[in-house]
Amino acid sequence: MQIDTRSGAAFQDAEMQEVARRANRIAANVASVILGKEEVIQACIVALLAGGHIIIEDYPGVGKTLLAKALARSVSCRFARIQFTPDLLPGDVTGVSVFNQKTTSFEFRPGPIFANIVLADEINRSSPKTQASLLECMEERQATIDNVTRPIAAPFMVIATQNPIEYEGTYPLPEAQLDRFMMRLGLGYPAADAEEAILHAQTSGDPFAELDPVLGAEEVLAMQKAARRVTVTPALRRYVVDVLAATRASRDVYLGASPRAGIALVRAAKALAVLCGRDYVVPQDLKDLSGRVLSHRIILAPDTRMHGETDEAVIARLLETVPVPRPER
Repeated sequence: MQIDTRSGAAFQDAEMQEVARRANRIAANVASVILGKEEVIQACIVALLAGGHIIIEDYPGVGKTLLAKALARSVSCRFARIQFTPDLLPGDVTGVSVFNQKTTSFEFRPGPIFANIVLADEINRSSPKTQASLLECMEERQATIDNVTRPIAAPFMVIATQNPIEYEGTYPLPEAQLDRFMMRLGLGYPAADAEEAILHAQTSGDPFAELDPVLGAEEVLAMQKAARRVTVTPALRRYVVDVLAATRASRDVYLGASPRAGIALVRAAKALAVLCGRDYVVPQDLKDLSGRVLSHRIILAPDTRMHGETDEAVIARLLETVPVPRPER
């Protein structure tokens, strides 16, 4: 699978060309397991290059966990999975200090959060106290346990999953938690041809078991560094500010997007520009990503939600009201 290279000149920088090539390798590897979902796979790679976290929200059985595991398997990094349950404790996530009788001292045993790619499966099934243990880790790339702050090695990415239709025994994620996720994704049901191919692949063998890493941690870090070099003009930065302001001023929105949302949108747009074959961001990058980056960061007004409006529809409508600057190099 080749990532879209719409409207972009070829990179003159050899390093950037290598980033695009490596991104294609990851995409092709994941696509060999997740069939017919190229756009979602591309969004996951955008988050990886931008150093962000993603939450995958969709119905049971559509491949949320498999997508997260396939992305993690494609990168030769330390992977950890946390199965969130009502009895999960914060120490089960971040780690605990255990007394060693031989040395008569406490030893810290790191939790699964001290990995490069962490799958937080069914994240809304744990208590708010346990969910809160991820706040510092996701935002500051560190964890404070027993008054000692311990850094989390880069690259670091949390991939969370949750079921949007089953609420019994769940704890909805608060806005502060959702704001830590760069993007919210949904897989949806596959097309008929893709679903037929899935049935054949999954009943004839185990495609995931045959998946091998295509990149290492150092290569991912180099890709992230290259993405940060992408140019964003002052006019485009102002455009992002205007979009955020539109969410705060809209009558359809009770709580608008935060400055952190703008930071996430610019970082994601830089990564998308790399995948599209450019070393600069264009307005379409920001518009394409706005729904996935901003929709989970706003709260709709009660009347708006009562009329059946969705977050994505409101964001799309607001984008039409904000003047788009002319693209500049």
